Formats: sequence, C-alpha cells, structure tokens
Amino acid sequence: MTVAGVRAVCLRTLALGTAGAMSGVLAAGLVAPALGGAGVAVKNVADAFVELPPAPREEPLTQVTRLLDRHGRPFAQFYRENRVIVPLARMHPYVRKAIVAIEDARFYEHGGLDVRGTLRAALANQQAGGVRQGGSSLTQQLVKNILVKNADTEAERREATQRSLARKITEARYAMALEHKYSKDEILERYLNIAYFGAGAHGVEAAARRFFSTGAAELTLAQAATLAGAVRSPYLTDPSLGARQRERLLERRDLVLDRMARLGMVPAAAAEAARRSPLGLRMQAQPGGCEASRYPYFCLYVQRELLTNPAFGNTARERRSRLARGGLVLRTTLDPAAQRAAESAIAARVRPADTEVAAAAMVEPGTGRIRAMAASKKFGRNPGNRDNGPRTTYNLPADVAHGGGQGFQAGSTFKVYTLATALQQGWRFNQGFDTPGSFVPAQGYRDCRGRPVNAPRVRIHNASGEGKGGPHSLSTGTWKSVNIFYMMLERKVGLCNVVRTAKALGVVRADGGPLREVPTFTLGVNEMDPVTVAASFAAFGARGRYCRPQAIVEIADRAGRRTRVRPACAQAIEREVADAVSHVLRGVFTKGTMRGQGIGRPAAGKTGTNNGYTSAWFAGYTPDLAAAVSVGDIRGSYRYPLRGVTIGGRYYGSVQGASLPGPIWVDSMRAALRDTPPTPFVRPDMGRFGGGHTPGLDRRQDRYKDRLSRFLRHWHRQGDHPRLHRKRLLWWLGHHRDPRD
Repeated sequence: MTVAGVRAVCLRTLALGTAGAMSGVLAAGLVAPALGGAGVAVKNVADAFVELPPAPREEPLTQVTRLLDRHGRPFAQFYRENRVIVPLARMHPYVRKAIVAIEDARFYEHGGLDVRGTLRAALANQQAGGVRQGGSSLTQQLVKNILVKNADTEAERREATQRSLARKITEARYAMALEHKYSKDEILERYLNIAYFGAGAHGVEAAARRFFSTGAAELTLAQAATLAGAVRSPYLTDPSLGARQRERLLERRDLVLDRMARLGMVPAAAAEAARRSPLGLRMQAQPGGCEASRYPYFCLYVQRELLTNPAFGNTARERRSRLARGGLVLRTTLDPAAQRAAESAIAARVRPADTEVAAAAMVEPGTGRIRAMAASKKFGRNPGNRDNGPRTTYNLPADVAHGGGQGFQAGSTFKVYTLATALQQGWRFNQGFDTPGSFVPAQGYRDCRGRPVNAPRVRIHNASGEGKGGPHSLSTGTWKSVNIFYMMLERKVGLCNVVRTAKALGVVRADGGPLREVPTFTLGVNEMDPVTVAASFAAFGARGRYCRPQAIVEIADRAGRRTRVRPACAQAIEREVADAVSHVLRGVFTKGTMRGQGIGRPAAGKTGTNNGYTSAWFAGYTPDLAAAVSVGDIRGSYRYPLRGVTIGGRYYGSVQGASLPGPIWVDSMRAALRDTPPTPFVRPDMGRFGGGHTPGLDRRQDRYKDRLSRFLRHWHRQGDHPRLHRKRLLWWLGHHRDPRD
C-alpha cells in the first residue's frame, strides 16, 4: 500500500465514524506499511479486531508500606515502587485536564484508539521506514504499563516495551477491551496511579509529594502541568538529575499550559500567568528502606517479621508477595520514649567508632510487645567517610531470623533458669550446700535425649568476686553469681529440666540452631540476642506468663481493612515460682553484683559475665518493663575478649555485667519508666519458699548473730547515750558482713 493508499484509508475511516469500522480499517492502515501490501496478512490482522481478547490481567500495584509507632506517628517506610494510590476524586481537576491535554486530547471521544493520531503516526512511520512516532491513546499507554507490571521475566519486559507494530496491535486490542470494561474516569484514574513521573515517583500522588511536597489534591495549575509534562520522558525531565533536566521539564510544562489554553481547558490568562511563574520545585526526599528510618533496627525487625511469621501469610512466597505489593499501614509496638532512653544510655557509654558494640531491647511483660531496640553502631552500608566508625547491616539487638548476627554467649543470665527449676522442685530460699574451690563436671549430667554429656576434662572456677568456695544458698549463690554453686545445683535438679524451663520461657539460640545441652548450660554458653533475653525475663515480671516478642499490633491493608495482631502468650511456669524468682533477683540490686545501682523502684535482674570476658550482659525487669543489654566485640568475641579495652573513652581492665551493661540498663530503664507509676512485685509464698537449711552457712549465720548480740549487750551495759549506741552499731555492721549477703 502506498502513502496515497494510507491517506485514502484515513479519509474512509473518518467517514465511517463507528468504533467497529474504525477498528477494522485502522488495523489495515497500521500494518499495511510493514506488510508491503500482503492482502492475506492484512485480512488476518483485521480479523483479529473482530473478536477482542479479555482485558489484560491487572496485578495490584506496588505501594509504600508505612510503619507507625504505638502513638500512630510514622517512623519508617519501605517500598519497591514509591506509590500511593488515590482515587480520581482526590486529584485536582487541573491534573486530569493537563494529562488529557498533552497525552490524549480526544480521550473522552474515542473508543480506546485515537484513529486520527494513530494514522498520523503511521504516515510518519511509513515515510521514515520504521516506527518513529507514537500515536498511543491514554488507554493504550495504560495497557503498556499494565503489561510491563505483569512481566515476570526480563524477556517479557522487553516484549512489553519493544518498538514494533506487533506490540502496537496488542496494545490496540487490549485498549479496546479495557474501554468495554471501565468508564473513561476509571481508566484515567488507573493511568494516573500507574504512570512513572521520574525522580522515583510512581503515580501522581507520590509525584506531587516528591516534586512539590504536597498532595495531588492541592496541586496548582503550574504544578499539575509540570507533572503532566514529565510523563512523556520521565528520565529526560527528572529534576533530581540536574539543571539540564529541569530546563527540559520547564519547557514541557509550558507546552502543556499552551495546549490546555488552546483546547479551552483553562483561560488563556491563567495559562499565561502560570507560564510566567518559576518551576517552583520543592523536592522532598521519599526515603525508603530501614537504613533511612529514624529507628532502623526496629524497622528491620518488622520487615523480617512480615517475611517469617506465619501469622502474616501461610507460606514464605505469600508473605514475600504481600510485602512486595506494599500498601500496608503497620501500627507497631515501638515506644519513642523508651527508644530514646535506650539510645541515650548506650550513647553515653559506647561510641559508634568502638569495635565493642552494645545492644539493647525492651519488652513489655504480659504482652511481649517490643518497646525499643537500640545499638551503639549506626545501621546501614558504609559511606566513604568513616569518621563515626564503620556501620553495620546486622540487626544487632535481634536474632538471625530478624536480620541479626550470631549473638553473644548469655553468660550468668542463664542461671535464672536453674533457679526457677530448683524453686519449682521445692527448694527454698535459704537452702543450699557447701561448694569447693573448683569443680569438674565429670558425672551426673544428661541431655534431654538421655545421653551423658559430662565434661571430665573441664575445670570450672568461680569468676572474680564470687569467692573460692564455701557454703551458699539459692539466695547467696544467685546474688554473688557463684559458678560452681550453679553447676552443682544444675546437676541436682537435672540438666534437662533446666533446658525445658529455658525453652518454656522462650529461649532459642540467636542463630536458630538447637540449644547446646551441656553441663555449662547454666553458665550461658549459648549465643543469644537482647530481644529474646528481654522477652524471656519479661515472663518473670508477668508472673510466669511468657509472650512471644511482638512488633506489630495492627495491619491496615490497601482496602483499609484492619486486622489486630494478638499477643501469643502462655503460662510458662507457675505464678508462685515466678514470684519467688523475682524475690531472689531483687536481691541482686541490694545484696549482690548490682548493689547500689538501682532505678528508684523495685526491680529484679541478673548480671552475665562470660569466662574469659568474651561478652557481658545484664537482664532485668519490673512488672512494667523488661530489658536486656549485651556488650561484645563486633569483630568476634573469642578473638577479641573484653579485657584491657577502652570503650566510650573509658578504660576497662575487664568488662563485667555490672560494670558496663548494668549501668546502661539502669539509665535506660530509669528514663523509660519515668512517667510510669511503679507496679509492686507480688510477695512470694514464704510458707512454700521461705527458710531452708545450708550447712556451714547456717553455722556462720549463728556465729554472726551471737557476735552481734554480745556487742549489743556490751555497749548496753556501758550506759551510753542511744545516739552513740546507734553510731557504734553502724560501725560494727560495716565491719562485720552478714554471711548471707
């Protein structure tokens, strides 16, 4: 077919006027140049328009997922495409007019194909010897975008975007099918939400925020024309790329304004006034991903929770698909006040440039809600400037499943599970036994499969400050954190029973592997993360009710449907046993390793210092909040123990649970609970747990009481003033320690 022939087709098409006639004739006109007058091929293509295919499959558009703290304030967002879908009614009429004026002036007149524009493009393409000019309607452009979104492979994406007549025919057929399925306004709404505007903005709402820091409903005439002008070549007019792109964008804006005025969509005076105005960009960054969040560790935990927790999808594929589509609003458990408290307490003692890292997590007893996650390292990929030390991409307060690393050995914090097991079996606070100066776990230890796991070549010593042996009770052995006492106690109550108690209280290794069921289990040889440890200790504050750590409390999907996420809790140990554990652990602050480091209200906790000072911990709680703090070298805790180190500008001969993690815990808990009225612990059942007998310790206690009684009788006979009696009594008590302290 010659050029004259194509012109004839054009005249005949304009004369016919019906959609059906236009489709058939248009098909012939489109392909004739490429087919070189092959009549059979032309007939086949024309026949293809007689029966239209179904409208193309439309997958839900990817949108931004937003994270809100417990008060409903946003703190993070992540997305595959920065898009916020809005209905046409929430777009300013200028937007609708501008996009129609520049992209498809006859949009409300044609049936999906702009025959005049397409034939005009066909003539240009015939003269150029190939496809050089587009004549696509908005409906056809929508089809192209849909096909690109539906493409699962790179080959499918190339097919959806290739410059060929075959693709144009496919678009035309699908466009006509869409016109049968949707109204014009519905098509326009879909187009404005799917189109790419440049600068990472998909859809007009995201573009309005990105370019002008406003919403699509508030756009001015000049702003609407700017966005409409960006659609044709978004990469060439991307204002974030430089001055030349902004010049092109300004030219496109003015072209849109001229077209709107010529079509009578806006008064000429209004268009001219808009032309005289500057581009007026107010570029607003729309950061995505957890690295850009104010609270990156918590953000990463939420993201991984969506991918790993069956509550958010039956299969991993379903959960990944849901996260990729986005459009969710997640109300989380994050408490900004607790978060700031944890961050400040860490920053005061550990610097980002230190190779030693501190990590902390706070969990609410009775619900498992994670209130804070903080670490001394900045999160993210390392920039060129490392003045503040290297960053990390590991979620330091969390386990591997939530983006964390291997964790650190939990040390003596694990003694609490042996304590709980002993109390469950009927042991009393003052019940105990005599301990040697060193201990070899050569017999009596079996794992939960019944296998002996003795370690006859391992010799256990007490850590510095624990003493060199002697009598200890449950109370004194805990307050002084005596290793040998707890190794022997674990053997008496049964290693497997201790492991079962720990598992019931949520203990799992940070790397997700099986727990090491070995004699030194009670000394904390398993690597843990702060979130897991804090949630476990929170169970004691909730009187034995363990709750799985929870970061998300409500999900609102793209349709606005809200789903509450309930806590996953169970009674792990008896209430009375938990009360008894709390009673003993409260003594850690008054008579034990944390003596003198209180938070101004009743609290319970346990220090954790590992053999060789490979890491240090403190975990503790009140009935209102629990927290765990770990410290270790990020380069490897075994290769780089915490001995002779300078952390936060302060030198430590050795880092123990009470020397660094403990003070971080104290400061963070005091600040986090500042506005929370204290809740008292429940008093233990002294009829069940009080008293007890510890050979040796009882004799020491009797001698202590006898000496104190003789001292009081002696000074009473002197007849001195009562105030002098008190002064001398305080002096005596200061020089004669109660053996149970």
